[in-house]
Amino acid sequence: MSEEEIKKTVFQLLKRIAPETDPSLLMQEENIREALNIDSFDALQFIVAISEKLKVDIPEEDYGKTTNLKSLIGYLLKKIKQ
Repeated sequence: MSEEEIKKTVFQLLKRIAPETDPSLLMQEENIREALNIDSFDALQFIVAISEKLKVDIPEEDYGKTTNLKSLIGYLLKKIKQ
């Protein structure tokens, strides 16, 4: 899976969690939760959705590596290639 495919999936899942937002406007290092005004419950749903959709395990201790697009996509690329 390419970086662009991962990004597209992330945007689709974010749009499902926060339908009134436009995730494609996120800056690479902008905090996703703050920028899209996502609460902690929705953030957890987002992580679970990514994990299920991309079939990767994202342990709780790695949640800090998923706070912005740059780190999230980089993290997912590594997990998918394992």
